[in-house]
Amino acid sequence: MVILGTQYAGEMKKGILTLMMYLMPKQGQLPLHSSCNIGDKGDVTLFFGLSGTGKTTLSADPRRELIGDDEHVWTSKGVFNIEGGCYAKCKDLSREQEPEIYNAIRFGAVLENVVLEEEERNVDFSDSTITENTRCAYPLHFIPNAKIPAAVNRHPSNIILLTCDAFGVLPPVSKLSASQVMYHFISGYTSKMAGTEIGILKPAATFSACYGSPFLAMHPMVYAEMLAAKLQQHNADAWLLNTGWVCGGYGAKEGRRISLQYTRAMVDAIHDGSLAKQQFEEMPIFKLRVPTAVPGVPSELLMPQRAWRDKKDLNRQLKKLAALFVENFVQYHDKATPEIIQAGPQQPEEGEDEEETSHLTAAESS
Repeated sequence: MVILGTQYAGEMKKGILTLMMYLMPKQGQLPLHSSCNIGDKGDVTLFFGLSGTGKTTLSADPRRELIGDDEHVWTSKGVFNIEGGCYAKCKDLSREQEPEIYNAIRFGAVLENVVLEEEERNVDFSDSTITENTRCAYPLHFIPNAKIPAAVNRHPSNIILLTCDAFGVLPPVSKLSASQVMYHFISGYTSKMAGTEIGILKPAATFSACYGSPFLAMHPMVYAEMLAAKLQQHNADAWLLNTGWVCGGYGAKEGRRISLQYTRAMVDAIHDGSLAKQQFEEMPIFKLRVPTAVPGVPSELLMPQRAWRDKKDLNRQLKKLAALFVENFVQYHDKATPEIIQAGPQQPEEGEDEEETSHLTAAESS
């Protein structure tokens, strides 16, 4: 493999991932742009997500062994890590919020595009003068609870699809059906705040099939069908986790990014099995099943229709994001089944008023 025109270290790891995306499906194995960890009871979780959605942060859990933070293969026997290290984002890194990653930055680690303080020559992780994409590469064994060798002969109990929704309309956590998993996996949605450095605050939706479109060597449906088959075979639960905005969108007066503390509480509830036992209600348009309670998380944050004060603005943003999802998914209609297409957001009928759009319905807890 020859990489030209860049000195960005991420190109090396992603080049290998691209090769695995081609080779592994030919052997019946599923390559994934994901992080992975395992609990003390042997429960394995896969985290899918684009850059900046929380894969590395959420998989580095002091109560669980880390298998890897970015690239894995789900085989007929279990899961193995393609890499021997981690490549973590450093922007605004702190010991308090992400102690495992912070403490891994020591002799032997390689920092990329960071800025040093002039006096003490310490790294200023808040300084993004060079780029927002500051990084650190370090060996897997720099994480105290890393599993070495980085493989498990167990199948995932949970998969978590991560998104950073700057529109603030997706719930912090929701349980996905089999068809919804395929729809959202193929969509690969998150938000980017385009041009914040020059004062543009409007969020921009971005879609990357299978959370890794540049690395795919086959049609996204190939990977989605393999994932759905494995979920069904091993009876795994699937979740959509929004690590982005709540109570309003990016730049809105009341909008704010959900705290890492709350996100970790939701992940903990997924891991211990308690979240799957909660009661759920269905969110309009996206038809997502949202839990009515999560230990350690204010219940009013869980459903956007309750979290937002400005209901009309919520419905405008909700319909806007739904339209973007629908428009993006048109390119996959030739391969997708009607069930998968219907699992995506459905716009309300013409003339339906705002109150009807905001209506919540009870959903099955299973």
